[in-house]
Amino acid sequence: MTTENVEILIIGAGPSGSVAAGYLHQKGIKVKVVEKTKFPRIVVGESLIPRVMDHFEEAGLLPALNKENFEKKWGARFIRGEEICIFDFSNKFSEGWDWTWQVPRADFDLAVANEIINMGIDLEFESEVTAVEFEGTTSTTTIVDKNGETKKVKAQFLIDASGYGRVLPRLLNLDQPSRLNPHSAIFTHIKDINRPEGSEGTLISFDILETQVWLWVIPFSNGNTSVGIVGPTPFIEGLSANHNPAEALKNAIALSDYYVKRFGELPFIFEPIKLSNYSIAVKQMYGEGYALTGNSSEFLDPVFSSGVCFATESGMLSAKLALRQLAGEKVDWEVEYSDYMKEGIAVFTTYIQEWYTGNLQELFYHQPENPDVKSKICAVLAGYVWDKKNPFVLKHDKVIKNMAHLIKLEKESQSK
Repeated sequence: MTTENVEILIIGAGPSGSVAAGYLHQKGIKVKVVEKTKFPRIVVGESLIPRVMDHFEEAGLLPALNKENFEKKWGARFIRGEEICIFDFSNKFSEGWDWTWQVPRADFDLAVANEIINMGIDLEFESEVTAVEFEGTTSTTTIVDKNGETKKVKAQFLIDASGYGRVLPRLLNLDQPSRLNPHSAIFTHIKDINRPEGSEGTLISFDILETQVWLWVIPFSNGNTSVGIVGPTPFIEGLSANHNPAEALKNAIALSDYYVKRFGELPFIFEPIKLSNYSIAVKQMYGEGYALTGNSSEFLDPVFSSGVCFATESGMLSAKLALRQLAGEKVDWEVEYSDYMKEGIAVFTTYIQEWYTGNLQELFYHQPENPDVKSKICAVLAGYVWDKKNPFVLKHDKVIKNMAHLIKLEKESQSK
C-alpha cells in the first residue's frame, strides 16, 4: 500500500474545500483534495449570499467564476399572499458585496473544481475516505479510489469539507441533534418557459404558503429554475399519500397562487430530490489536527441561503488558522475558530427560528416600512453576521422578538 505525504489534506471539493485549497495553494502549501463523488452532481445550496464573494475573491476563484455568466442575485423577494417584501443588497447596513449569484450547483461546483485543478492543486475525484488515524496533529487517512485501490495519505493537518458526507463526524462519532425543529424539503429544476421578462422573472423568491411552509423559486441564467418546498416534516410527508416526491412537489406548487400558472403544468427536469430532517449539528468543530467546515459541521435551514456562506467562511478561516499552525504559531482553535463560527451560526439560527415563529415575518411585512430596520436585516441576509456594529447582529436574540411584540400590540390597539 502506497503512502502519500502532503502538508494539508482536504476532504471534499465543494465550495468549502475549494476555497480552502485555493487559499493554501497561493500560500505555497502542498495540498491534496479528495472527493467521493464524480462532478458534476446535483446538490442543494443554489442561492448564494454576498459574503461568499469575499471568500471566492481571496481564494483566487472569482475571475474563473465571472466567466460562467451565472444569474446575478441582487436581492430577494418574500411573498405572502398579496404582500411582497423585497430586499436589495445595495441597501444594507454593513459594508460588503452588493450582489452574488444564483447557480445550478452541478455547474458551479464543477467550475470551481476545474479552476483549482488549473491552479495545479491535486484533486482526486471518486475517492472515498474509509478511515482516519491521528497521532498528535498528524493524520493518516485511508482512501479507496475509483479503481478499488487503497492508499494512505499522511498530512500535517486535515480539513473535513465533506458536506453531507460528514466524514469525520461519522468516523469520530461527533454528530449531535440540531437545535432547530425537524423540517424537510423537496426540490427539482424546471425549464422555465413561462418566465416573465426582467427582474420579475429572475429575482429569487420565497412564497409563504403557511407560517412554516414556503416555496423557493431560484431562476438560473440557463433558462431553468429551481423550485422547492420546505416545511415541517409531517407537512411534507402529507403532501403525497404514496410518499412520492414528484407528486408531493406538484401538490405543493398547486398551493401557490403566485406560481401555479408559471410552473403548475410544466414537467420536471429530474426526479425531485427529498431531504428529510436536514438540520444537523456536531459536538465539536475541531480537534487536534483537524477542523470541520461547512455542512460537515452544521447545517441550519435553506430559508436564508446561509449554507454556502458558512461553508466558505469556515473553509477560509480553517485554512488560515492551519497555515499559522504549520508555521509554528500557537492557534487557539476554540476562540479563533469554534467561538467565531458559532457567533455567526447563532445569529442565523435566531433568524431562522424567528422566521418559523412568524415574528420575523411581522417585521418583513409591517407597513409603513422602516428603512433603517430593513437595511440592518438586509445586512444579516447578505451574510454579514459577524458585524457587531449592527444591532440586529449584536442583539439578535432579543431585537426581533421585541419588535414583533410591539407590532402586534400596535395592531391590537388599532383594531379596538
